[in-house]
Amino acid sequence: MKLFSKEQIYKGNAYSAESQKISSTELMERAGIQIFNWLHIRMQGAQVPIHVFCGIGDNGGNGLVVARQLITHGYNVKTYIVNHSKTRSKDFLENYDRIKNTSKDWPTLLDNNSTFPEMHPNDIIVDAIFGTGLNRAVDGWIVNLFNHFRAQKAFTLSIDIPSGLSTDKAPTNPEAVVNAGYTLSFQSPKLVFFLPETAKYTVQWEALDIGIDAQYLLETEANVELIGKNEMLPLYKPREKFSNKGNFGHAYIIGGSFGKMGAVTLASKAALISGAGKVSAYIPKCGYAILQTSFPEAMVECDNNETILTNIALETLPTAIGLGVGLGLKDETVKAVKTFLKENKLPLVIDADAISILGKDKDLLGLLPESTVFTPHPKELEYLIGKWSDDFDKIAKTKAFCEAYKAIVVIKGFNTITVYNNKLFINTTGNPGLATAGTGDVLTGLITGLIAQSYNPLEAALFGTYLHGKSGDIMVEDTGYQSLIASHVIEGIPLAYLDMFKQPDKPEVEEVENEDED
Repeated sequence: MKLFSKEQIYKGNAYSAESQKISSTELMERAGIQIFNWLHIRMQGAQVPIHVFCGIGDNGGNGLVVARQLITHGYNVKTYIVNHSKTRSKDFLENYDRIKNTSKDWPTLLDNNSTFPEMHPNDIIVDAIFGTGLNRAVDGWIVNLFNHFRAQKAFTLSIDIPSGLSTDKAPTNPEAVVNAGYTLSFQSPKLVFFLPETAKYTVQWEALDIGIDAQYLLETEANVELIGKNEMLPLYKPREKFSNKGNFGHAYIIGGSFGKMGAVTLASKAALISGAGKVSAYIPKCGYAILQTSFPEAMVECDNNETILTNIALETLPTAIGLGVGLGLKDETVKAVKTFLKENKLPLVIDADAISILGKDKDLLGLLPESTVFTPHPKELEYLIGKWSDDFDKIAKTKAFCEAYKAIVVIKGFNTITVYNNKLFINTTGNPGLATAGTGDVLTGLITGLIAQSYNPLEAALFGTYLHGKSGDIMVEDTGYQSLIASHVIEGIPLAYLDMFKQPDKPEVEEVENEDED
């Protein structure tokens, strides 16, 4: 799914008005009716008090359409105009006149001298105060209104975006943003719904189709995409009947040190279970018995050193390499990694200690093959791009890093974001149970195994994060968040593959027996 910018939505509205030969007011009516329908389906005429707070721009105009529709359908509605400026949009004024002609109970005007209305926890608040066009600080009295919303503990529904929240920067004052229980976003969700600092302002969201021209949406390139099953299915490479293991590549996992052989074991297992034809682990001698015993499907090559890697000399030519898991940062290991990187030309997935090594010697970054995949946790990402002030700064710096080194960066976390070629790909699978030791090693192995199978690095990064998260979603149903471990994620990869081809369950039809008449 494409995530369109606010500018693209503005252009889409204008294009649609012209191509469909309708006015902007009619477009607003259509959007408002969609919101009303969403409410109406769920409320079915219930007489719960609904408080609709409207700004004086287009978002407020949407709110007035919703309020008018609710009134004409017999709901218990109170409408308020949050008078924060002397400027009104044309469509707001049109809908203000329409609602005054609909009800004798005209909207109540609120300003900095007003007493805020009393509401109760069982009431509903509809927030239509500010939309995506907000470009200034929220006035203090409106911040007080937002705090009043919070104090009432009523369910809050925001139209398009929680008021006070920007689409392209983090808020400086958390109190100056509405806390929405649900946000109905026009045409596509907003990037801010997926970032740690801003996602907290709406518990849930839904994208409403407001009728923007389908051709415009199809042809408009978005810089942000949501990645789910529908996006992954076309990437899947089925196996030919007469295939052999040589058709699916040879993945190498390079890493490990004394006490950290579990990381290599997890990554190697994940590489093979992703579908790679063969997997080899290149490790220090102390890990030989561990790998051969715990993972007999792997081939093992050893450094001459007992506890750390001091020389990376692969006996066979792999298809893809995962580097860094459990590696350690001993001087001899660092030297061996630098020598290896100067000679290597094969596709790389870089994680953990290998990222730390590159972060401390950025000259090495210029030696990496194009489309090298990095899978950092937050601290490792900081080694690559430096400190950031907020999530938007983090994204900007990651984009700059990817452009400079023609790299792919997988920013791990809830809603893992893959960055490549100035685009963001937001993964929709995964849960907090994945925040546990070793799951990052599994992801590194998955991506390495997929590249070995001839998925290109971007496809492998996207597919790997999707399968990783989906496995976690499947397995957590049996384990719970606290007890999900990395081994469970590996066990769930086959189920994640199978789920891709699972048809949605059909609703059960209750059979009714015919009774004979007396």
